[in-house]
Amino acid sequence: VRLACLCALISFSAVYWLPVGLLGWGLLMFVFQFFWNATLPQFEATTLNHLGTRSHRYSWIRLWGSVGFILSAMALGFALEHYGIELVPHLMLILFAGLLAVSFLIPEAPDRTVSAPGTTLLHILRQPAVLAFLLVCLLLQASHGPYYTFFTIQAEAVGYSGGMIGFFWALGVIAEVGIFIAAPALLLQFGARNLLLLTLLLTALRWLITAFFITSLPLLLLAQSLHGFSFGLYHAVAMTLVHRYFTGAYQGRGQALLSSFGFGLGGALGSFLAGQSWQLIGPASSYQWSYLWAAASALIAWLIAWRWLH
Repeated sequence: VRLACLCALISFSAVYWLPVGLLGWGLLMFVFQFFWNATLPQFEATTLNHLGTRSHRYSWIRLWGSVGFILSAMALGFALEHYGIELVPHLMLILFAGLLAVSFLIPEAPDRTVSAPGTTLLHILRQPAVLAFLLVCLLLQASHGPYYTFFTIQAEAVGYSGGMIGFFWALGVIAEVGIFIAAPALLLQFGARNLLLLTLLLTALRWLITAFFITSLPLLLLAQSLHGFSFGLYHAVAMTLVHRYFTGAYQGRGQALLSSFGFGLGGALGSFLAGQSWQLIGPASSYQWSYLWAAASALIAWLIAWRWLH
């Protein structure tokens, strides 16, 4: 984690001296993302190892990331309004340096779980439940593609102000924090599988509301509140399951696979399909069609989880 944070800091600092150009900036983003994306899976594994048998309390730690997002978004908005966009690289560099410094305050956690003798990564990945879990994560994250690509544009098109759109996004993060607070009790009461099934159904409902009822303020507020489930509860459940499936020395690799299949491949696939729909059928129709296949993706994920996750 410390090495990845250091390399991410060094690679990001290249923004100060790298010549402006598509090739140079593309290379910079590749190198930076390579190290930056290596940080989170390892830190998630470290966090869960510290928690040990209390892994269901993971969300109480993760919620501070959401709080930090809200505070940084508010502070950055104020700073940009008064000092301009030129301030962004300086603030980012300070944050990366702070992250590196804090990483040295976190002790190594003992690996509290032991892999079964003879267990290999390939053996774990051959389990139907593990394959189903990774596919569910991919489909769920892909379903978010139209939302992250179109929501702001769509909301502007139907007449919502910039302030209201900002409030919609903030409401989603607030709902996320609320779910993170409740997640430990929910996991103990209902179990990871049942909560994942609920999350997938509510995610499909969210996309259908956004597709057909975006002009209804009460329904749109409901849809945005469901972000607490489609992101917050999903994330808490996913951490619980990956910690269960990938034990011992394979925890870091499990986290990396979750990040790669879900946020990486799933997010990229969803955004790509949303962009293609815009190009093929135009903006007027692409909103609803994109959310329809997003809802279908969540429902297919529900069927997979219901059949193969136990």
